[in-house]
Amino acid sequence: MSSVRPSAIRDLLKHGDDSELISFGGGYPDQALFPFDELRAVYSELLCREHGSVLQYTASDGLVRLREQVADRMSADGTPADADEILILNGGQQGIELVAKLLIDPGDTIIVEDPTFVGALIAFAPFEPSYATVRLDDHGMDTDHLAAVLKAGPGAKLLYTVPDFHNPTGVSMSLERRRRLIELANEHNLIILEDTPYRELRYEGPRLPTLRSLDTQGRVIHLNSFSKILAPGLRLGWLTASGELREKLALLKLAADTQSGTLSMAAVASYLTRFDIGAHVAGLRLAYRQKRDVMLEAIGREFPADIQFTRPEGGLFTWLTFPEGFDSARFAADTALPKAKVAYVPGATFFADEQHHNHARINFTGVTDEQINDGIGRLGAELRAVLAQRPIGVRGTGLR
Repeated sequence: MSSVRPSAIRDLLKHGDDSELISFGGGYPDQALFPFDELRAVYSELLCREHGSVLQYTASDGLVRLREQVADRMSADGTPADADEILILNGGQQGIELVAKLLIDPGDTIIVEDPTFVGALIAFAPFEPSYATVRLDDHGMDTDHLAAVLKAGPGAKLLYTVPDFHNPTGVSMSLERRRRLIELANEHNLIILEDTPYRELRYEGPRLPTLRSLDTQGRVIHLNSFSKILAPGLRLGWLTASGELREKLALLKLAADTQSGTLSMAAVASYLTRFDIGAHVAGLRLAYRQKRDVMLEAIGREFPADIQFTRPEGGLFTWLTFPEGFDSARFAADTALPKAKVAYVPGATFFADEQHHNHARINFTGVTDEQINDGIGRLGAELRAVLAQRPIGVRGTGLR
């Protein structure tokens, strides 16, 4: 446990009862867009003696009906899947922990993007891995750098990546790099953990194939979740894997918690049968694209010109890069929270190896347009005051 770092995101919850606070911190969807009426109808139908099995134990793999529906949705998205390859999870986060439990012994190397999802680092940490980090740019993981990392340090077991609308940076891996990543994984006998909870939230640009769909050797474990497209409180995600990988992960799932909640699984299966989730997700895309545009316009208008930010084609986040020497955690503690009453996630916690303190993750989906403009305005005023004495450079749109 000495290697498990506190989560900066969890620390933000201490300020949750401050009515003046505007939070761009958590990866929250907009709760006003949850399908309340549809879910109420589903739960009302299920919670009766006739459907008493929804409150009973069920198969540890998950309800067959739900696994079939997930497989159908994946196949429609261009990733052929069979229900027997699907394992229903208590959120995608559980899948990260199960994969680490299966594959990682103390000292084994995990390859991660630099930066990477802090929740993955927290899940990996108890298994005492070493990390090899691969830089990112506006086209996702730099596979030329990955090739050099693999050549310099062969023997890595696992590569973890968020290829679609990356957490925390918002960038997406290009098609060319997806194909090259599969080639390198085959060459170096790597298992790839592909984490795609934001995949359906694309606001512009062409849809790109999953790594799982490009996999020719059964080495990609694919993770996804209902958290961002239905509601995170349902705590339902899934993984897709082949053969022995899937079977051993299912055994670990059984050991961890026996099964995911029968009622939640039955409710989502019923929702998928009775209602049009495609139309629901299309509405989310329209709403979140508007929020993204408002956020990027506000940052461009309110922030000093030497603060860079990414322009995501989808997902929930943009990534800020402040001038060298700026400490975003100190600024949050000393100024953003107590004075501006604005929360964000400082960037250092997202780095597995050398921490960089001049970054921050900003969420735009869990707040209203008014809160975006107000919060970014407050934050911009404080940043201008702090950075007023620094030379002003040309605004950039990259990662660093």
